[in-house]
Amino acid sequence: MKSLFAAIRFLTVLPLPSADPEDAAVLGRSTRFFPVIGLLAGLVMVGLDAVLGAVLPAGPRNVLIVLAMVGVSGGLHLDGLADTADGFLSSRPRERVLEIMKDSRIGTMGVLAIVGALALKVSALASIPADRRWPALLLMPLAGRTALVIAMNVLPYARPTGLGATFEAHKSRWDAIWAIGILAMTGYAAAGWHGLCAAAGTIIVTVVVALWSQSKIGGWTGDTVGAACELCETVPALLAGVP
Repeated sequence: MKSLFAAIRFLTVLPLPSADPEDAAVLGRSTRFFPVIGLLAGLVMVGLDAVLGAVLPAGPRNVLIVLAMVGVSGGLHLDGLADTADGFLSSRPRERVLEIMKDSRIGTMGVLAIVGALALKVSALASIPADRRWPALLLMPLAGRTALVIAMNVLPYARPTGLGATFEAHKSRWDAIWAIGILAMTGYAAAGWHGLCAAAGTIIVTVVVALWSQSKIGGWTGDTVGAACELCETVPALLAGVP
């Protein structure tokens, strides 16, 4: 249960109390609960969408749902996407890329990445047939959190120290397999073959981001896995609109 609570504190803005400073081993093992947090966030999105649908037209509802997805994590993963875009698209050497990503200031590429990601999610939701909307909303946060676990496991941590080193020391390939299994089973139960395609698309996008990260900095950081999370959140909505 400690690892579950650590995952909730790490991935969401819920202010769960913690009597002691976060134990590194507990936090490091919390990745097995990342897909659970994603599934719970998806259920919240489905419920919120039902409420908003009773009072708002489709356009504002799509925008508010996307903002709610960002708000669940306090913008943590969106910030990672921006930092990754600033670093990877700077055409600088590895060490300079890592410095840029660590800089709290946002650059032009980061702004473009944020605007592009949010616009893509809103437009993807607008293109989904009504009967596929709730499965897509359920799967979007789950796909993103599954991407976090996969990305952490396919590459080594790129920095010598930092919060990511805690996860690196306790990562397990079984956590990635578990996360993929939850996404695939939930996807098939909610949306049939479209759900399985969403799971496959999530894996593909995560691997592509991982390969790019490997080529640029030799591993993963919190920013790159956050970027994978944001990009993979879009996958279920995009594929739900495919006939």
